[in-house]
Amino acid sequence: MRELALHILDIAQNSVAAGARHIWLTISENEQGYFVFSVRDDGKGMDSEMLQRVRDPFVTSRTTRKVGMGIPFIDMVTQQCGGHLELQSAPGKGTELTAYFAALMARWCSERRRSEKY
Repeated sequence: MRELALHILDIAQNSVAAGARHIWLTISENEQGYFVFSVRDDGKGMDSEMLQRVRDPFVTSRTTRKVGMGIPFIDMVTQQCGGHLELQSAPGKGTELTAYFAALMARWCSERRRSEKY
């Protein structure tokens, strides 16, 4: 979970870099048994072309590096934990990223990753 928390912070940092004045972070467990987190901002947003490509680790709008691992990593982890990732964005409106993890699977993935480190 620590690694996931760092990636959530990375996504929030991307919001700041996109000129967001407000960032909303929501963490919950929904009625369907999913652990859900959402990061929403009022930054510059992405056009439909970038929104389609942003899950590719070799696509980034950052000028400081040539890869963007935040969204591709979260997308991969949600799938490994029985969930999925939703992205909504529009130029001038901001972006919302919502990650769904099957709650029991998320606990198992977290414990598995912890045991692999030691």
